Amino acid sequence: MAGKSAPSRTNSPLLSAATIRLAVTDGQRAVQVNTQIVMAFDLCLWFPKKVNQRVLWSSTMRLSRDYFDSLAHHAVPLDERAVAALAHSAMGLDVYTWLAQRLHRIPDGKPQFIPWPALHEQLGQGYAELRFFRRAFRKVLKTVQTQYPAARFEADRRGMLLRNSLPPITQLLILVSNKPSS
Repeated sequence: MAGKSAPSRTNSPLLSAATIRLAVTDGQRAVQVNTQIVMAFDLCLWFPKKVNQRVLWSSTMRLSRDYFDSLAHHAVPLDERAVAALAHSAMGLDVYTWLAQRLHRIPDGKPQFIPWPALHEQLGQGYAELRFFRRAFRKVLKTVQTQYPAARFEADRRGMLLRNSLPPITQLLILVSNKPSS
């Protein structure tokens, strides 16, 4: 395509400078949260490095306390074998992590329906037409389900019905006693 150039992509700190505003409703009340994910970062992360230049200090990023606490409180462990098996597919990894964090939070007996346009908006960047996204997404769902067999969902021509499911890895609790063994 002579005369046309692809858009330039650079590694920029845009997300690190973003202020995130979320509003959540639960039917009885609404909560709005204003936050930042990154509180500080070392700009050398994004500057191009010269081949012969030594790095004089390590690159760092400091997460905001609220964001870090949220990650720690709501963390969902992922199966490393599943991540490795899906590593060849960006959409596969996205769908696996999305289902892992979403399915176990759905109230038991209260499935949630998500229409295809909403799925396309959230997970379908790169697909101009919904029909192409839907076809690719359904194929990826089959692959993801081989790695996350506890995932309970159905996909039809209208969208997906999500049901409460165990997370890919259930948390293990180990009782530690302070009594000496005899």
